[in-house]
Amino acid sequence: MQKPTVRHVLAQVLVCKGCCCEKVECGKPEVPVDWLKTEWKKEKLLRRVQLTITGCLGPCDIPNVVEIVHGSGSQWLGGITVQGEYQSLIDWAKRCRDTGNLEELPADLVDRLVPAPFVPEILP
Repeated sequence: MQKPTVRHVLAQVLVCKGCCCEKVECGKPEVPVDWLKTEWKKEKLLRRVQLTITGCLGPCDIPNVVEIVHGSGSQWLGGITVQGEYQSLIDWAKRCRDTGNLEELPADLVDRLVPAPFVPEILP
């Protein structure tokens, strides 16, 4: 049997860098992946809020998609186009880390909420 993790993870942030996101050559906004990873590590956020740079998350008609997965479900953000919004994501993760709770998203990220691109089928 696997030993349980000692980390108390509040959420996982999945940042799309897939088929459509960050395609600057096609006019899409950049995803500051290296900066995000550096800041996440510098702020020691990984024990509370995991960061994963991933392939395509969909929906591909919205650039720069982020999915935040937590115990009660997930939230999808889309159209993250400016550095300040990525900074808000880091600031939110820092608040979660500091309080030990899943905190509400800041207003600029709430403005970027999109409906989940699919509703998974519930298996019996």
